[in-house]
Amino acid sequence: MMRWCEENGVDYVFGLARNERLRGLIDEEMAEAARQQQQTQQPARVFAEFSYQTHNSWSRARRVVAKAEQLAGKENPRYVVTSLPAENWPAQRLYEELYCQRGEMENRIKEQLWLFAARVSAETLAANQVRLYFSALAYVLLHGLRRLGLQGTAWARAQAPTIRLRLLKIAARIRITARKVWVSLPSSYPLQRVFAHAWGQLRS
Repeated sequence: MMRWCEENGVDYVFGLARNERLRGLIDEEMAEAARQQQQTQQPARVFAEFSYQTHNSWSRARRVVAKAEQLAGKENPRYVVTSLPAENWPAQRLYEELYCQRGEMENRIKEQLWLFAARVSAETLAANQVRLYFSALAYVLLHGLRRLGLQGTAWARAQAPTIRLRLLKIAARIRITARKVWVSLPSSYPLQRVFAHAWGQLRS
């Protein structure tokens, strides 16, 4: 994969599996992280970078960025290999601002999967595409509710399935008359204040 990217002019940042050889290259950084964690009693990170080549699988040496992290009672080293130059992407910035953002993107993909994006079992591609459109629309609506309606509440960072199941999935009584449809929500609903806040935010 890395060789293909290099031959085709594509930059990359890939996670690299931990091993004893990589761990030995960041002994000093891990010791410094442990000292900082002991002093502050908070997780501590120290970053390093070096040129690295595997014994057999890599055709040449490549730039590796290491995060030497000490948590309470355990080490948490991580490594990424990249083609990006250090001049534009220093070690800490590359790891925290670029590489870690992939996790945030994965969270958004998971949210859409929780909104039934995985239900693509129809016989035709067109039908499955329509299902994905509906799932994407549901995510856009829930994201809008979270961003606008739930701003300023503890729910502003809640995941889409949590909002759907706990805030919106409410038992209700529906009465249909000749002129109106009445929807009565239960007075015992525990999140009615949050619901009313969101309703007011979206109407303003």
